[in-house]
Amino acid sequence: MASDLPFLPFALPDIDDEDIAEVVDALKSGWITTGPKTRRFEADFTTFLGDPSLQSMAVNSATAGLHLALEALGIGPGDEVITTTHTFTATAEVVRYLGADVVLVDIDPLTRNIDLDAVEAAITPRTKAVLPVHFGGLAVDMPRLLALAKRHGLKVVEDAAHALPTSVAGRLVGTFESDATVFSFYANKTITTGEGGMVVTRDPDLAKRIQVMRLHGISRDAFDRFQAKAPSWYYEVVAPGFKYNLTDIASALGLTQLKKAHRFQQRREALAKRYDTLLADLPLVLPAHAAAGDLHSWHLYPVRLADDVTVTRDQVIEHLFAAGIGCSVHYIPLHLQPYWRERGGLTPQQFPQSQKVYERSLTLPLYTRMTDADVDRVVAALRQVLA
Repeated sequence: MASDLPFLPFALPDIDDEDIAEVVDALKSGWITTGPKTRRFEADFTTFLGDPSLQSMAVNSATAGLHLALEALGIGPGDEVITTTHTFTATAEVVRYLGADVVLVDIDPLTRNIDLDAVEAAITPRTKAVLPVHFGGLAVDMPRLLALAKRHGLKVVEDAAHALPTSVAGRLVGTFESDATVFSFYANKTITTGEGGMVVTRDPDLAKRIQVMRLHGISRDAFDRFQAKAPSWYYEVVAPGFKYNLTDIASALGLTQLKKAHRFQQRREALAKRYDTLLADLPLVLPAHAAAGDLHSWHLYPVRLADDVTVTRDQVIEHLFAAGIGCSVHYIPLHLQPYWRERGGLTPQQFPQSQKVYERSLTLPLYTRMTDADVDRVVAALRQVLA
């Protein structure tokens, strides 16, 4: 069934003239690597979260941010970090960068977030941290997770790549008492800098270590050295750091995108509600919502085929692509990926909820540039294949 309509992609960034003008201003300024716009972006991000006790540090990816946060917490060989199998590999691979061991656990099948009972059951004397993922923009129960971590003396680093702006228990993700929270500004996120991320913490010692390690372990900020009016060539390397800084070109885009974050979330939510209404009578399990008064960022709109549907997930995806509609799967669980499977001797039977969600789920297009008619088109194609 070929479609005469233009291809509807799975995701597109929402870039306007204001974004372009800010990037052009960065290009004309002479500061194209980390500089004044990055400083402003970090300050604006803290203001956005609404808690001046926080410190926001821009990095070139959320992966870099997770790595830096765990390194600053002293995670290393012999330590275990618990996270969800139902995530992108970046969440877990950063633990291996540091020589520590990843312990994967199952999910709640409705929220697709990490199963907190499974987290508690997985704790051993070697466990040093928990790395929760706010799947699709729906927050993990952070009050419960933080209480669990406190009981067992564990560090918490939140993978908030999907979670801007997201709230739970009346608080924005990023403002809880976790050791650090890491956001992503990848091309398909609520706001984008192309590639990029932000690490947020209220621990000054953690922030200091992250700042040093994000740029080669140099004790002085390169921006401070290069903007000085007097000779300031001297610097010291105090640790074997990384090259994880964010450029001013990217931060310029972040400055204007951040202003629109709540508007973007509102449009995503409106599209999600339209999906909810139009798909309500189809044999699908629709995504869970945030509690009343809280925010779901609606980064993703995943649906799961009901148990009595005989068509396979892959057949549904093939039908949608034939109709000119892009979609995806979130995620191929880590326990199925060769590296993680072989390293941990993992089997699908150990993760029954994640396995079932994976086998029966696909993620529908959802982005701010979509129209109501685009949603209707996706729904019509689903009706056809599920009829």
